[in-house]
Amino acid sequence: MHRWFALLLTPLLMAPSSYGWNGFGHMAVAYVAYQHLDPQTKAEADQLIRLNPMYATWKKQLPSGLSPSDQNTMLFMMAATWPDQIRNDHSYHSEGLENGDRPPATGGDVNIGYTDKALHKYWHFVDTPFSPDGTPVGPAPSPNAETQIKAFSQGLASNESNKLKSYDLVWLMHLVGDVHQPLHNASRFSKDLPTGDAGGNLVAIAPPPCKDDTYATELHALWDGAIGTKPGPQAVIVVAHALPAQTVEAGDQDVDVWVSESFKLAQTNVYVAPVGIGKGPFTIDQPYCDQMRAVAEQRVVQGGMRLANLLNANLK
Repeated sequence: MHRWFALLLTPLLMAPSSYGWNGFGHMAVAYVAYQHLDPQTKAEADQLIRLNPMYATWKKQLPSGLSPSDQNTMLFMMAATWPDQIRNDHSYHSEGLENGDRPPATGGDVNIGYTDKALHKYWHFVDTPFSPDGTPVGPAPSPNAETQIKAFSQGLASNESNKLKSYDLVWLMHLVGDVHQPLHNASRFSKDLPTGDAGGNLVAIAPPPCKDDTYATELHALWDGAIGTKPGPQAVIVVAHALPAQTVEAGDQDVDVWVSESFKLAQTNVYVAPVGIGKGPFTIDQPYCDQMRAVAEQRVVQGGMRLANLLNANLK
């Protein structure tokens, strides 16, 4: 392991920007999951990731000298960021909506694999609505992360082609991480934000909000980077390898439970003092940062272990 850390040098520091704070948590979830995959599942996942259009690019970013096992681990981690990486690819598009964050009115989506050039931004969250001041709330959009985790899990367990399963896999890896981030599962409606705060994206905070954090200017970004913000998989591995042992339930495979857990955490650990009602800006203090880090570490480990269980059960 120490040799592995030493090898992860400059080439990976130059990786795309999606490997910064936004990808940090996703790669950590994937790292935890990969350690708990059955050998058969791990081999199948490695094969499917090779079918991703970014595979050759990811492989070029690996430093020389890694063992095949270490290469596969890193590639699995990188694959978990693919649904965010495509946001920087101009060949992908939003679905003709005003902000690209809401599903089309026509209803459910059909999986056509990598030929699908839609960004599907609305797949990344559930945004269960609530209001602390009695403001009327709107419904949670659907399809969403919850519906898609179920759909992609069924796809992996089906007889569909490996190309479709590869697409299912990278989205599933990413979305399991998303639903374990509390602010991907809640939208707070208030007098100042009558249409919701978009999972904390519209709640301003005063930077720098936490120790070693100088980038976050809104609540969602702060929580996205709760366990780390440094770019590069090498930083992720160091943090993920040192995460505390799992002390809470991770065996539950009910996606509805995962979403409910995150929604409750948003209410009890995210939208709490010094975060007030409304748009802010709110000045975050160190006690808030400390409890945020503890919650995030727990959810990353939970998400990783649940992802492993999901893949072990469906990817055969």
